[in-house]
Amino acid sequence: MGNFVAVGKTSEIIDGTMKEVVVEGREILLSRVGDKYFANDNRCPHMGGALSQGKLEGTVVTCPRHGSQFDISDGRVVRWLNLPGPLSAMGRLLKPPKPIGIYQVKLEGDTILVEV
Repeated sequence: MGNFVAVGKTSEIIDGTMKEVVVEGREILLSRVGDKYFANDNRCPHMGGALSQGKLEGTVVTCPRHGSQFDISDGRVVRWLNLPGPLSAMGRLLKPPKPIGIYQVKLEGDTILVEV
């Protein structure tokens, strides 16, 4: 079990947005959807794209590099690559789908804490 580390204030991240925070050398994607906060690995497991530079729709983040999508609530792969049929199939064979890591988040007052 890790330690909870303060990563920001609730007023710093509005509903439907995300940002990168660095905690103990780890790049973490911090997101807010409604009144819930999520923390995930910021790098796409496909080719290392910064998910914080991608697009957030509901709880699904899209990698800006090749369009892979992940659910930030549980880290699962929604779509692996966004390439035409044969290229996508070849991409999955060369680098199989892998979920993104998730971190526990808790609030203490208006402070957002992430377990690392």
